[in-house]
Amino acid sequence: MNRDTKHLERCVELARQALDAGDEPFGSLLVDADGRTLCEARNRAITGDPTQHPEFALARWAAGNLSLEERKAATVYTSGEHCAMCSAAHAWAGLGKIVFISSTRQLGEWLEEWGVPPGPVAPLTINEVAPQIPTQGPIQGFDQEVRSLHAARHAKR
Repeated sequence: MNRDTKHLERCVELARQALDAGDEPFGSLLVDADGRTLCEARNRAITGDPTQHPEFALARWAAGNLSLEERKAATVYTSGEHCAMCSAAHAWAGLGKIVFISSTRQLGEWLEEWGVPPGPVAPLTINEVAPQIPTQGPIQGFDQEVRSLHAARHAKR
């Protein structure tokens, strides 16, 4: 199993944990230049604080625990493309590449298909918010796993 696959599988596991806890299924990892996981997080918006996204938590953790050079060399792996808030936090923290499983566009299409109204923030891509951040995604195969988690979340509502 290659490094990316291992990290992507963990993102899906974290997203599943969030779903099992009654939250939106998002999970993310912060990985150093050598491929070691430094920090991981899952969505915790169910706490009543809608800013408790895993990508935002990783940006905060990195800003407080890593040098700027370490942050630039780090990669965030995530189950879903960052929202505008998380993209901005990632850029302000000076983090490196983002590898996302499902895209903002995909999530929007899925939600529309299921009759879920749009959220309060424009569905911007990472690079519309932070054009200098290198990105990779969506990741075929894994994106369908993430879709099934979102489908399960919205079937419960």
